[in-house]
Amino acid sequence: MGRALARHWRLPLAVAIIALAAFAVYRLQAAYSGENTATPAGAADQIVPFNPKRVTLEVFGAPGATATITYLDINASPRTVENAVLPWSYDDTTTTPAVATNIQAQGTGSELGCRITIDGVVKVERSSQGADSYVFCLDKSG
Repeated sequence: MGRALARHWRLPLAVAIIALAAFAVYRLQAAYSGENTATPAGAADQIVPFNPKRVTLEVFGAPGATATITYLDINASPRTVENAVLPWSYDDTTTTPAVATNIQAQGTGSELGCRITIDGVVKVERSSQGADSYVFCLDKSG
């Protein structure tokens, strides 16, 4: 037996090294890995919307005048309204943490204005006078 071991000593040594390495990996994984934090399907907490924001976009001018209005809705999708009778407004509510709003208008009257209101607070208001007036309002703070 001693003669066979002397001739084939590499195989038992390799098996011993592999077993020792596997045990070391097992122990290190147990020591440094966190607890299993996976949640089962359907057990995740519901995200409840909070702090709703009411966003109002307005275009105003001489009564009966019309304007072509381009704006970003609360989902940041561009929208266009052709020949809108003034005064015009867009009102919506969102629970997103921030809202970037933009409104542009070109009217047929001699005066034109725009206003962005969030939760009843006027964030931006501008006006323009002259034939075929153009006005824009931009708010990134909402």
